[in-house]
Formats: sequence, structure tokens, C-alpha cells
Amino acid sequence: MSELILSIESDGIIREHHVVTFNSLNGSSVKTIFFQNNDKKPCVQVRRDVENTTLSMSYYIGTDWLIENEQAIYVAPKVNSLGQQVDYLGMLHASLSHVDALSHAKELYEIKLNQPFIEVDQQMDLITPLIMLQFLHTLKHIVIKGLKKSYYKVEHNLASKIKGRVLTSKNIKKNLVQNKPINTYCQHDEFGLDSIENRVLNHTLSFVRRYFAKYPAYNKLTKSLIDFCTPAFENVADKVDLKALKQTKYNSFYKEYKQALDLSKIIFKRFGYHISEVESTNSSRVSVPPFWIDMSKLFELYVLSLLKDKYGNKIVFQAKGNYGEPDFLLLEDNTPLIMDAKYKPLYQNHDYNSDDIRQISGYARDHKILNRLGFATQAERENNVVGCVIIYTDQSGKKELPETLTETPIEQFTKFYKVPIAMPVLRTS
Repeated sequence: MSELILSIESDGIIREHHVVTFNSLNGSSVKTIFFQNNDKKPCVQVRRDVENTTLSMSYYIGTDWLIENEQAIYVAPKVNSLGQQVDYLGMLHASLSHVDALSHAKELYEIKLNQPFIEVDQQMDLITPLIMLQFLHTLKHIVIKGLKKSYYKVEHNLASKIKGRVLTSKNIKKNLVQNKPINTYCQHDEFGLDSIENRVLNHTLSFVRRYFAKYPAYNKLTKSLIDFCTPAFENVADKVDLKALKQTKYNSFYKEYKQALDLSKIIFKRFGYHISEVESTNSSRVSVPPFWIDMSKLFELYVLSLLKDKYGNKIVFQAKGNYGEPDFLLLEDNTPLIMDAKYKPLYQNHDYNSDDIRQISGYARDHKILNRLGFATQAERENNVVGCVIIYTDQSGKKELPETLTETPIEQFTKFYKVPIAMPVLRTS
């Protein structure tokens, strides 16, 4: 039986309720869905009264089971009343071009690979291209640093010599039975690039290349990444042994390897470990695991990319303080700033959120944060009011940062400012 998909467009803001009656949905069986099992992060909030089950959306897009194998929900990314969809993949591409964002990319999504897959239209599969794009950016940083060389076992049928360990059963089968007495089938260690880790990465790259080649819009975005990474694997085989991969030990210098190999496992499982599944996938309908993407986190990483492009190394991402971690610090001698990205539309209407003001004010009084901004002494901390900036989403705003981040004050507070940023959207034509 094919499942019923309840499809909802959401701008990611908790203000619009979607009501489903008991007649169309067994409301008593539906439970609130939490992001990464965090009860403070509901993807779909379920409320009930005598007659109705009410579902309210939050900051997440994706698909999941409301009732397993019977009723699924799909939440699409809509950013305005015109129904435009956010170009989440373009945002991710811009974000992951900066290495600071790579280690935080896993916080963006949740994939439930152990649950039954959900059949959706191909354009509703938001998670597969996201995972593959993350893999390509991680692989790019590995290639820039240089592929890791290591010892790995190889087998050769050697003539008139022995190297390493003789594989007795194979030697009998391939040599003695076939009347090749001077040959010896051996296994020995070799040092080079053709290790199990690099083979897995190369095999995953084949998955990714074939997948994006099917979709011109994706292929245009990823072609330069694929072309950059491919030559590095010229001397690496494409055959993999996933069992051997479990015995691999990771070197802290090559920390990107673990990230890339974890992504490889997800991609393999997504396609049932068969690369032919990439080719045979129907272009109009696909089966995907339940997944959620955190749009507020994606917006935060996108803002990071804009700040890094403009200010470079003067931007510090998530500096640790005594009180918490502000999203961004601007280490500018004349105008140091504390900044937070907020995926909220209320700032468009000259309003503010008092909880946001309190949160950022706390950062501005945190000694560790102030030390990082250059206020090392007690006198400096007491005699300076640090500027605070809220960067928020506003589709009527610009797609780039203004000349100065302190152009628009929040009038009710001293040295508080706000900056609108329009997220890129997909073209309708």
C-alpha cells in the first residue's frame, strides 16, 4: 500500500497551524517529532482537542512518518507569500566553501536510515543532494591537504620469489594445480595511496558523479568540485571492502577523513550499497529515508560565509565564553562587534525579541568574550559598550552585507543594530 503524503509548505516560522481532523488521520497515534531526539527542538508539534489534531511547523524542512507505513508528512521550504522556495543547496555550497563551517555541517540535518523509506517526488528529495554536496566539500579539503598514504595489504602472484606471507590455499589453486611451480602467491604490505580509506572515498566519488550528472541544475553547481577532486584518485582503485574499513584507525591530522568516510557510509546505505541504484532511480519518484534539515542552522552558516567573504580572518565563529557562544565576533580595532544570526521575520516590522536582546547582552558582559575582542583589563571592560548586531532573514532585503553593519539601530537599546539578509531562492522558470 502506498503511503499518504501530507504535504505542507512552511516558511519555518511558528505562526501558521495546519489542522488535520481525526477523519483523515488517526490523531491519537501521532506524536510530536523532535530533531535529533532533542525535546527542545520540535520539527512537527502535535496538539489535540476533542475534535482535531493540530500540527504546527517549526524551523525544519523534510519528511517523516506521522504513522509508520501509513501517514507521512512533507514540509517544503517556502520563504514568502509568492511560494518561492529557498535555494538551500546554494546556501550550503556557499557555506561549506569555508572550512569553519565543515565541522558544523552535521548539525544541519538528521537522517533516519533505519526507518522505512518514504516515496516522494524527486524534487522533494532534499537530503540526498545535501549529503553529497557536503561530501564533495569535505573531499576537496582532503585533496588540498593531500591524500593520506598508509600501509595496506596487497596480493601478488610472484615469479621466482617470495615476499611477505604465502597464501597457501590460493597458491595451490592458482599455481600448483595449474603447473606453475616457480610462482608463489603472496600477501605483503605496501605503502602508498591505494588504501581502503582512499578506495572508499573514490568509490563514493563515483556515486556522487553519477548522481549529479542526472540533474543538470545540481551538476552545474558541483562540476568544479568533482573536476577538482577526481585527478587526486588517479592511482586509487574503485573496489571497496567495507568490512576492512571498520578496522581503520583515524589520524587527528587527517580529521576530515572521518567526516568524509561517515558521509560515504550514509550515501552507500541510501542507495543500498549498489552504484547501479543511482542509475536506475526513477527521475520522477524516489524513495528516501525520513529526514529533517534545520533551516535556522543553515541560515547561520550562510551568514558565516557572507561575513568571511567580507571580513576574512577578522570573523571568529562561535567563540567560547563563560555565558555561552555568540554566533560571530568581529575583531575590528575600532568597532568590535558581537553578532547573532536569527531566522526570524519579526525584525522586519521594527520589532525585537526581548529574549534575543537578553541573550546577546549577556555575551557583551562575558569576560572571556570581551578579552577576545581586545578588552583585557577591568577598566576597559567597564568603560566600553560593545556593539551588538542581529542578522536576520528578510526577503525584501539585500543578498549581501551592507557597507557597515551598524547602519540600522534598534532604537530601544544602546549600540544594538540589525541587518536584513535575503536568502537566495530557486527560479520558478
